[in-house]
Amino acid sequence: MLFVLLALFSFIVYLVLTAGSGSIGYWSASELLVGVFFAVVAGFVSRAFFSKQKIELSTAFLNPVRWIYFFVYLVYFFFAMAKANFDVAFRVITGKIRPGIVRIKPGLKTTLGTVMLANSITLTPGTLSVEIEGKDLHVHCLNLKSKKPELKEVCGNFSQWIRRITE
Repeated sequence: MLFVLLALFSFIVYLVLTAGSGSIGYWSASELLVGVFFAVVAGFVSRAFFSKQKIELSTAFLNPVRWIYFFVYLVYFFFAMAKANFDVAFRVITGKIRPGIVRIKPGLKTTLGTVMLANSITLTPGTLSVEIEGKDLHVHCLNLKSKKPELKEVCGNFSQWIRRITE
């Protein structure tokens, strides 16, 4: 089952990336064959990786509501990232920074949720996930307002959206 899900996901990603270059709908016959081949290879390699790391994919991800939450989260994330870019530029120009490392407890139940949050924090300018310790994160912030900031001060509403997606 895991192999089929990973191969299907890989094929869909391939189709999205190559859309508009063929004669059968948006793809040519050779592109579809190459896509199936690479999807099977990617599914096989990914299955081996997921099995070795003991990472489990839940069938809950087939729920369309979670996908809607994921796309809404992406919009929110890109907006937060753009806002953080302006904040970092302001701090670099003015020199008003108070860097530090803090420990946050997002309260996420799944490992996938914790990793998604850590990646979202790292991709947002001005913050960097330094370490994941259990379900807690150590985050380096460019501008700390207090020694023990609230979760929302460090990562906004990321954890709430990720909880909706992964739990």
